Amino acid sequence: MRQQNSDQLQKSESLTTQLVMASQPYIYELKMKVRDYECDLQGIVNNANYQHYFEHTRHEFLLSKGVSFSELHKQGIDAVVVKVEMVFKASLKPMDEFLSKLYLKKEGLRYIFYQAIYRISDNRLCIIAKTDNAILINGKLGYCEVLDKIAEEAKIN
Repeated sequence: MRQQNSDQLQKSESLTTQLVMASQPYIYELKMKVRDYECDLQGIVNNANYQHYFEHTRHEFLLSKGVSFSELHKQGIDAVVVKVEMVFKASLKPMDEFLSKLYLKKEGLRYIFYQAIYRISDNRLCIIAKTDNAILINGKLGYCEVLDKIAEEAKIN
């Protein structure tokens, strides 16, 4: 019974994420390729590497907007991940090329990145994710005007 309730909760959370993901256009995409060492014994990308792909995409997106995490850190501003939700759909394999896509929303003090990875060869959705980030300024919860501006620009008009 306990497992069944857990499964139902997981399905409803996944469904919620999928519905939110489907309703938003992506504002950035980055082409990448699976490297052999990212795969496990099953010959598929190890689940932890998807978080690396998503993080790299977030960093490249911000760099494309003129924002560097290391420069923010030097100013005492740190963006930290507070929650990650991922739903796996299909596996990537060695040498697969893929597009990592994202869009950004601000909700309260959190910056929410909605992301997805699509295999290029067949445009197959492999994974969707929602990553909540908060800003720490000299160790205290705050906000970042530069990131606020990027989030505002990302809004759908």
